[in-house]
Amino acid sequence: QVQLVESGGGWVQAGDSLSLSCAASGRFFGNNAMGWFRQGPGEERESVATISWHAKSTYYADFVKGRFTISRDNAKNTVYLQMNSLKPEDTAVYYCAAATRFGNPTSRTIDYDYWGQGTQVTVSS
Repeated sequence: QVQLVESGGGWVQAGDSLSLSCAASGRFFGNNAMGWFRQGPGEERESVATISWHAKSTYYADFVKGRFTISRDNAKNTVYLQMNSLKPEDTAVYYCAAATRFGNPTSRTIDYDYWGQGTQVTVSS
């Protein structure tokens, strides 16, 4: 069993930065690929960034490349998402997820077994 709790969302203006954190409990954290996803109003959930269990491999959606950075600290059971140069279109609920069957990054939502409750990120123009 893995429990995930996100924090760090909020309201910012375009061009600002935010840092999200996801604290995980459960003994499988260090073996899992982890991911950040987002879901805007009326939209499907989409992959933002994912990271391998050893943090040596990452995947980024094209719309965040060069602006967002995913990282993890297995000693702290925490995964992070640093978001810079935020745009209004980044407005969404951001979810942290764990893929217990995968050690390498995967962008498919169906590969993720556990999800956090989500944290709202709102970017105004």
